[in-house]
Amino acid sequence: MGNLLGMSTPTLVISRTPLRISFAGGGTDLAAFYEREHGAVLSTAIDKYIYVTVKRHGDVFNERIRLNYYKSEEVQEIDDIQNNIARECLRFLKIDPPIYISTVGDLPVASGLGGSSSFAVGLLNALHAYRGERASAGQLAEEASYIEIEVLKEPIGKQDQYAAAFGGLNFFCFKPGGAVTVEPHRLSNGAFNALFDDFLTFWTGHQRQASSVLTEQKEKTPQKMDSLIRMRTHAYQLQALLGNGHCDIHAFGRILDESWQLKRGLASTISNDHIDKWYQVAKEAGATGGKVCGAGGGGFVLFVVSPERQMSVREALRELKEIRVRPESHGSRILIME
Repeated sequence: MGNLLGMSTPTLVISRTPLRISFAGGGTDLAAFYEREHGAVLSTAIDKYIYVTVKRHGDVFNERIRLNYYKSEEVQEIDDIQNNIARECLRFLKIDPPIYISTVGDLPVASGLGGSSSFAVGLLNALHAYRGERASAGQLAEEASYIEIEVLKEPIGKQDQYAAAFGGLNFFCFKPGGAVTVEPHRLSNGAFNALFDDFLTFWTGHQRQASSVLTEQKEKTPQKMDSLIRMRTHAYQLQALLGNGHCDIHAFGRILDESWQLKRGLASTISNDHIDKWYQVAKEAGATGGKVCGAGGGGFVLFVVSPERQMSVREALRELKEIRVRPESHGSRILIME
């Protein structure tokens, strides 16, 4: 971290931070797993974002701190902020009011695409810039992980913070003690986009906070080690497939399918009758495999479908809204600073 050379301290900063899709290995990024067995996750950032605006709040307002997200807060002291992530990021970086923070996302909150961690990373990035500092991707990921896991005691892992900070398609390895290694996959833009041509993503219309699912999953980790180790193996298998330069999409789908069958057994709320029905009809219509994105219980479902079967799957899932998703090679970025 260092001062931004030749620039005075800005009064307005806007950051843009991507959401992510995790393909395999989710759950092995929890400390309950990686402190016993190293974890591994393959995930990609996508072209859906969290935008965070930070600016000096005007002296004419009655409140010293104003926050706008899906609700509004107007308070005098940082300790009075209800938004946990915003409050702790301001405390962590010792930001002095007056300050205004606004955030907006391309997709709904609690949708299984790592939105809370993207917000944490994006806010930290904007606040560092607001202080005239440049923070590395690794620093942002670790600071966001510290705030969410150590300070707020959320029962989550570390994959989302790293995916948001680094961007791109990455293989993350989680070591005992908390160290994380990041291995980017340097697919050509053509190959990366071709991979996404075989993905269909649908919004279930159901939102669920990850912590409500992950609390049970964390508690059951010792009983589910065999499943989690197999799911870690799936991350390695997908890494090997992509390392060939030309991915066998049918093999990719079959691995996702096997991994989803294991994941849905990790906790009682990961799947439900609606999700099971949608998954089954998609498979019958031609999907090779798929998964619920994120912790489960709702949000987005991803299916691997060859182009010639995609219309059939769309028709089978016509009650769901399809969302077109493409890859994003960049992590959290500062868009405006003045």
